[in-house]
Amino acid sequence: MSGHSKWATTKHKKAAIDAKRGKIFAKLIKNIEVAARTGGPDPAGNPTLFDAIQKAKKSSVPNDNIDRAVKRGGGLDGAGVDYETLMYEGYAPGGVAVLIECLTDNRNRAAAEVRVALTRNGGSLGEAGSVGYLFSRKGVIVVSPNAELSEDDILMAVLDAGAEEVNDLGEGGFEVLCEPTDLVAVRTALQEAGIDYDSAEAGFQASMNIEVDVEGARKVLRIVDALEDSDEVQNVYTNADISDDIFAQLDAE
Repeated sequence: MSGHSKWATTKHKKAAIDAKRGKIFAKLIKNIEVAARTGGPDPAGNPTLFDAIQKAKKSSVPNDNIDRAVKRGGGLDGAGVDYETLMYEGYAPGGVAVLIECLTDNRNRAAAEVRVALTRNGGSLGEAGSVGYLFSRKGVIVVSPNAELSEDDILMAVLDAGAEEVNDLGEGGFEVLCEPTDLVAVRTALQEAGIDYDSAEAGFQASMNIEVDVEGARKVLRIVDALEDSDEVQNVYTNADISDDIFAQLDAE
């Protein structure tokens, strides 16, 4: 598998879009509301909610906002939320597959925004099943940057808990991949080892990557940006393999 996974790409993008902090906050809050509604408002008994709160805190979402989201989602303040998860499939230029996860209360609006983001940036919306088979559901834990930790340190901590792979994200950060059913066990193993992490959630990993050059990477990331700019879109996954050298060239522009 390529060392440049979807999550490594996302990490790069998130660091580059601090100006969109308010929009990112809104998506993290939505995740908390849905987790609280689905599994109850007590994070001690709802691992998905626990992880959604952890990710929000690591992204500096104010505690008051988090508390209100838990109450809204759990129906503790009389207000309810009614979001549904929708998956869209499409293509970026060069045949790169794009998987788009939406969390919305309006199917028509979500579909329209996804279609516009793709077509305006040289991509296209595909039929259901057109690229989904290229991705598999995985649990991913992003370990907080720590210069004192090595890949072996993390692997030793999580191997017996069900971790499948540890990838170096650079700058002291790592990601741990596992089956979604092992996510809580792997996250707990990190905690017990005293290893801090930024997020733990289920996502999608490409089974076959397409290597792209600078221009191809620029086009793919333009589509990812456009999709992530939509309030309806929670996550974007691609099978583009973007090397460190190409990232460096893009950063220098």
